[in-house]
Amino acid sequence: MSDNVLKVSGLKVAYGGIKAVKGIDLEVNRGELVALIGANGAGKTTTLKAITGTLPDCKVEGTVSYQGTSLKGSKSFHLVEKKLAMVPEGRGVFTRMTIHENLMMGAYTRNDQAGIDADIAKWYDTFPRLKERSTQLAGTLSGGEQQMLAMARALMSHPELLLLDEPSMGLSPIMVEKIFEVIRSVSQQGVTILLVEQNAKLALQAAHRGYVMDSGLITMTGNAADMLDDPRVKAAYLGE
Repeated sequence: MSDNVLKVSGLKVAYGGIKAVKGIDLEVNRGELVALIGANGAGKTTTLKAITGTLPDCKVEGTVSYQGTSLKGSKSFHLVEKKLAMVPEGRGVFTRMTIHENLMMGAYTRNDQAGIDADIAKWYDTFPRLKERSTQLAGTLSGGEQQMLAMARALMSHPELLLLDEPSMGLSPIMVEKIFEVIRSVSQQGVTILLVEQNAKLALQAAHRGYVMDSGLITMTGNAADMLDDPRVKAAYLGE
């Protein structure tokens, strides 16, 4: 079996006359944490939405394969059954449901109640704030608490591929530190991750490999540690 979990080939996305993604190739291998970095508007979120089939009406070309099978025509809600989960930009929690109910929604494809209960306990241990507020409506949580909940909910499905879209956006430095601590821990547990992140330094420090996206194109790829030392990356994305 191939080690390739996700393979994107020749992906193009156009909204009317606007070309948001201009023919990119990227791949994520089993057990890798791959960072996709770039400025705001580079096409990173559009790429993730093209992978998951959650784009609004637009023209999409190219192929997206997950575990060797094309995702063309797959409904986004079937992806969780295929063990592919995404934490979207803006978190996307169910605001009128409690924290506990949100976590249960993350496990809706499972029927192992003892395992579900154990996982909920595990995420409550990881994020004590969620445990303290388990009966609180998700819409009343702070941005950082919602990000914790969105990540825990996605991980309740036991994904083999986790897509993270800007997990640090709008969070306090201490919350960003906590979120990245969990991202690294999940990666060490063997979950394959594609991380889209504007904080290039944190993303590359956590990742095995990286891609740089600029104006809809992949302009650079390589070992994450090497990219951290690359003068072009330093100048453009690390403020050095």
